[in-house]
Amino acid sequence: MQLTYDEVFRQKRLPRVGQIVRNKKYGTFWRVMEEREIWQHTANHPQSGEGGMVPAIYLTYWKVQKGVMPGIGKTVGYAYALDDNTFESNWDVVEDR
Repeated sequence: MQLTYDEVFRQKRLPRVGQIVRNKKYGTFWRVMEEREIWQHTANHPQSGEGGMVPAIYLTYWKVQKGVMPGIGKTVGYAYALDDNTFESNWDVVEDR
């Protein structure tokens, strides 16, 4: 079965543009400013067990700060694929659109 980007969003329960997430470690709030569909290199492809490329979602976050307009200030970005748990480990979705 060929993995799709929609499956990555659905199974990982990733936030969409405009939603706010909270960093679990620091308690800071970040707004999702951009989402991109990318291919991510993996050492263990889910179907073949060999190295290959898998679909992933790249999210860009902007740090929410009182009195600062959106997009100005600190931004970070991370890629999420089905075979990792970094979103669940580091973020909580706190606001829907």
